[in-house]
Amino acid sequence: MRGRIRTAALPAALVTAAALAVTPAHAGTADRPYGTAARVAWHRCPEAPEVECGTVTVPIDWSRPGGRTVEIALARRRAADPDARIGTMLINPGGPGQSGVDDVKSGGIASALPAEVRRRFDVVGFDPRGVGGSGSIRCRLRPVRQAFLFPTTTERFHRLREYNRRYAESCRRLSGPLFDFLDAGSVARDMDAIRAALGEERLTYYGHSYGTLFGQRYAELFPHRLRAMVLDSVMDPGQATTWEFVRSEAKAVQDAFDEYVAWCRRSPGCALHGRDVRRVFAELYARAASGRLVDPRSQEPWTSMDLLAEAEAAFHEPGWAALAERHAALLANGSAPTPVPPPRRAAQQETVEDPATAIFCQDWRPRLRGAAEVRAYLRRLARVAPDMKLSPQAWGAMLVCVGHPAAERGPQRPPRWRGAPPVLLVNSRYDPVTPHEWARNVARRTGAVLLTYDGWGHGVYATRSACVAAAVERYLLTLRTPPRDTRCPPIEPPAGG
Repeated sequence: MRGRIRTAALPAALVTAAALAVTPAHAGTADRPYGTAARVAWHRCPEAPEVECGTVTVPIDWSRPGGRTVEIALARRRAADPDARIGTMLINPGGPGQSGVDDVKSGGIASALPAEVRRRFDVVGFDPRGVGGSGSIRCRLRPVRQAFLFPTTTERFHRLREYNRRYAESCRRLSGPLFDFLDAGSVARDMDAIRAALGEERLTYYGHSYGTLFGQRYAELFPHRLRAMVLDSVMDPGQATTWEFVRSEAKAVQDAFDEYVAWCRRSPGCALHGRDVRRVFAELYARAASGRLVDPRSQEPWTSMDLLAEAEAAFHEPGWAALAERHAALLANGSAPTPVPPPRRAAQQETVEDPATAIFCQDWRPRLRGAAEVRAYLRRLARVAPDMKLSPQAWGAMLVCVGHPAAERGPQRPPRWRGAPPVLLVNSRYDPVTPHEWARNVARRTGAVLLTYDGWGHGVYATRSACVAAAVERYLLTLRTPPRDTRCPPIEPPAGG
């Protein structure tokens, strides 16, 4: 889960999607999975000739395998040493709503994997249903009010619920039947069809962020078809209540803020070095909350949620040096002389592509019963996260599902894996998006082995930690996990980064 559900504009365009292909399908069986009859017809990708593109056709509704279908887009980088090839590794970069095809073409996770892994595995990225080349989820964007982000009155809460309902109904109307079948369980079944179409007896999988939820569902449904699985920056579908979801996220982003403060204190390269960083941020927040903060780059109003979301995004890398420079510039820019006008509204008829909202609301259903509960959450979260107040991503994700009509197809529950081989979880200690406690929860419930990177950021593969790379490489090549409770030392972010 990587900030794909935007808080400043609620549902938003995230990816470019191709048209939904609707054709007849044929049923499969438990022994002969759907899709085994047809292998992938690979061809060179026009925009990335070193990468091969292909598709796998799957049912939209897996309970009706003879019904309408959608083509799942794939991209492959072949193993650097075909003679030493072990097999194929399927990857997904998360989101929800990010494209595995684009990741392989552009060299994201695919290029950050250990060199020996890339030498011995074909790496295949896929676009989950509704994302990129795997069907189009189009929606009619309507004006969004800033008040929707803080629906603290009954009127605001009702208006938010009605907005979400109408927005989602426009998605269903424009996108067709695929809109109601975007859940992680359906994606996991698609993954097994991909495995079969690739000619692999068992699946090797690397999932990042929201892609870890797909992997967890796969381990539940197809444990005996799993060879190896690395889950990087782990989602926890076992969050029992809405409060636990937003509390754990708020604590994670506050912990990340505390690390930013500590870095500024010890690093002369911080633009706020020698100053009280918490006091600076509190002053900026107060200005933003009262409508007096202006972005020096655009001279546009900068809201309190803008300020929080920008900080949370900076903690992903982390990009502490750039964030400190930004805060120093905001502070020096002074205050707006008059209350800022409301943000510009999107055109009434604008159409956007937004699979993320429907995906999240079918996999998770945060329960939010009214304005009184919103007010109570805000008070309690401010005690959990005294500087950050809340996690902008988690708060936005909770709000977009209020009144959303899509059925919760993948019930939120603790993962249950029976008969799966050893699974490796990796997570940063100070991940602002997928808290370390989520990874601990999943490890405890499933028996998976957790490798902790004792540093910062969202996405351990991106840290370039030799310790992490060695453990991941050994596991993928030999199926041997590191000892339980293994920890890798942090790599200090560059002062100029």
